Amino acid sequence: MSAHSKTFNYDVIVVGAGHAGCEAASAAARMGAKTCLITMDMNKIAQMSCNPAVGGIAKGQIVREIDALGGQMGLVTDATAIQFRMLNRSKGPAMWSPRAQCDRMRFIQEWRHTLENTDNLHIWQDEVCEIITKQSEVQGVKTIWGAEFRARSVVITAGTFLNGLMHIGRRQVPGGRCAEPASVGLTESITQHGIRSMRMKTGTPVRIDKRSVHLDEMDVQPGENDYHRFSYISPSRPLPQLPCWTVNTNPEVHEVLRSGLEDSPLYNGQIKSIGPRYCPSIETKLVTFAQRDSHPLFLEPEGLETNELYLNGFSSSLPMHVQIEALKKIPCFRDVIVFRPGYAIEYDFFDPTQLLHTLESKLVSGLYLAGQVNGTTGYEEAAGQGLIAGINAALKCTGNDTFTLQRDEAYIGVLIDDLVTKGVDEPYRMFTSRAEFRILLRQDNADFRLTPYAQKLGLSSTERDARFSEKKANTDAIIEFSKNFRIKPQEINSTLKMAGTAPLQGSCKLFDLVARPQLSLSLLADHLPALHDFIDSIDMSEKEEAVESAEVEIKYSGYISRERELAEKMKRLENISIKGRFKYDELKEISTEGRQKLAAINPETLGQASRIPGVSPSDISVLLILLGR
Repeated sequence: MSAHSKTFNYDVIVVGAGHAGCEAASAAARMGAKTCLITMDMNKIAQMSCNPAVGGIAKGQIVREIDALGGQMGLVTDATAIQFRMLNRSKGPAMWSPRAQCDRMRFIQEWRHTLENTDNLHIWQDEVCEIITKQSEVQGVKTIWGAEFRARSVVITAGTFLNGLMHIGRRQVPGGRCAEPASVGLTESITQHGIRSMRMKTGTPVRIDKRSVHLDEMDVQPGENDYHRFSYISPSRPLPQLPCWTVNTNPEVHEVLRSGLEDSPLYNGQIKSIGPRYCPSIETKLVTFAQRDSHPLFLEPEGLETNELYLNGFSSSLPMHVQIEALKKIPCFRDVIVFRPGYAIEYDFFDPTQLLHTLESKLVSGLYLAGQVNGTTGYEEAAGQGLIAGINAALKCTGNDTFTLQRDEAYIGVLIDDLVTKGVDEPYRMFTSRAEFRILLRQDNADFRLTPYAQKLGLSSTERDARFSEKKANTDAIIEFSKNFRIKPQEINSTLKMAGTAPLQGSCKLFDLVARPQLSLSLLADHLPALHDFIDSIDMSEKEEAVESAEVEIKYSGYISRERELAEKMKRLENISIKGRFKYDELKEISTEGRQKLAAINPETLGQASRIPGVSPSDISVLLILLGR
C-alpha cells in the first residue's frame, strides 16, 4: 500500500475504543486477525465515562469471566486499582462479587499500552460515518476524513456517541461524552439495512474538588487487602490503596432538588427515551421514593494524584445551580467546589433481537454489535460483549466456526441470551438474580468454566495455562484429601464446641465437617496438624485461591450437583434446532402472541424459543409435537 493511499485492508475493523471495543480488538488481533481499532480520540481509550470503578454485584463475576477467557479487563483493573472490596461476603459464594476503584488516568494508560503492544493490531484516530456493504455483506467502513477501511468483519462499539445529546437543565448540547463530539451519520448508515434503532438515556453525577470537602465529617469506607483480585494471573496490586467516604442526603437537600424539577429534562418532556431503572438519577429517586427523607451517597477518588472525587448516587441532569445548592445543604459539602455538574445523555442503540448469539447481525453478514449500542449499561457488560464479538469477528475471517456461551456456562452467556432473545426496553444491567444457575457461575470458578475455551481459541498465554493447571490440580487434591481424611472426636470436639457446632459421636470424613456452615478449611487446619501440613505442602503462589475453590465445592456440593442436573435437562432443548423449520405465521395451534414473537425473533433452538417473553410452555409443547418429539 502506498503512503498516499486512502484504502486500508484488514481482516477485522473495530469502531470505538471503549470497554467493548478494546476487548474486541485485543481478542481478534491475538487470534491472528489483522485488526484495526478506529477511535475518535486515542487519549480516551477505555475512558471510564462515569464511575472510575470496575465490578460490583454480578458485574465482578463478568470481569472474572473476561479474564478467564483471556480478555484484558481484569489485568488492567488490578494494575490500576486504588481500592478493592469483595461485596456480599455475608451471603453465599454465588453472591460474592469483586469490585475495585481505579485510577482513571492510569486505567486509560494501561489499556493503551496493552493495545499498542499487541501484535496484528493497529490504531487509527478518526470518526467512522458509514459502513460499506455489498449484497447484505459488510465490506468495511468509511471515515469523515475520507479514509476507507476494507475488512471481512466489522464490530461496532460506539457507546453513547451515536447522535449523542447531553442535557443539563433546559440546555442541550450534542456530544457523546462531556467535551467530546457526537458521532453523526453512522446510525443512519446502519438502519438503512433494516436494523432498527431506538433512543436510550443515561447520566453521570457531579465531580467534586476534594479540597473543598470536610472529609472528617463523613464515614470512612476502607478497602480490603487480601489475596482476592480480578485476574487469575495478576501479581499483587501495585498501587497504594485509598479510602472512600459515605454520607446521606437530607430533607433540605430534597427540597432544593424538588425546586428544580420543572427544569429537569427528565420531567419537562425534553428527554423522551428510557433511563436506567437500577442506577437512577437523584431526581428520579425523589419522585419514585417520595416517602424517603435520605439517600446514601458515596464519595470516591478518581486517582492517586488528583483532587477530583466522584459522587456516587448523585447522578443528575438538573440545572447546575440546583445541583450545587442542594449539595451545600449537606454539612460536609457546605463549602463544596465542583469541577463539573452532572448531566444526562441520550443516544442511539439498536434492537439486539436482530442479532445472533455471536452478536453478528441477522441482516448484514459480518457486522457485529457490542456494548451500549445493544442497549446495555455498564463497562463490564460492554467488555463481555466486546470479547465475544471480537472472537467471532476473527473466526468469521477463517471459516464457519462460531463461539457462544450457554446460560449455565457464564454470566456473559446469560447477558447475550437475554439481549438477543428478550430484547431491552430499558438499559440492561446484570444481576445475580438474572442467572438461573448462579451457584455454577461463581467468581471463584470462572477459570475452571472458561479457560479451556481460551486455550482452544488461542487466547490463553503460557503463564495462564500454567497457573490454571496448577490451581486445578491443587483444588482437586484438596477435595480428594477431604474425602479420604478421617477425624476422630477427641481430635476436634473442643474446636467444634468453640465454633458453636455439634460435637462428633464417632469418626467422620473431613469433607463432611467442612460442609458445616460454622467451619472452614483454614479454621480446621489450625487444629488438625495433618490438614495444616497438607495445605502447607501446596506449591503454588496463590494457594488461597485453590483452598477457597475447594471449600466452596465441598460446602455446596449438593446444590452444585442439583443445579448441574437441571442445566443438563435444559440443554436438551438447546440441542433441538428449529431455525427455518416452521412458518410461524401459519401455526394456528399456538397462541397469537406466541406466533408473533417467534416470527419476530426466529429463534435458533427450542431452548431459546422457550425463553422468549410471550411464548408459553404450551406453545413449546406444540412445537415439540410438530417436531415428532
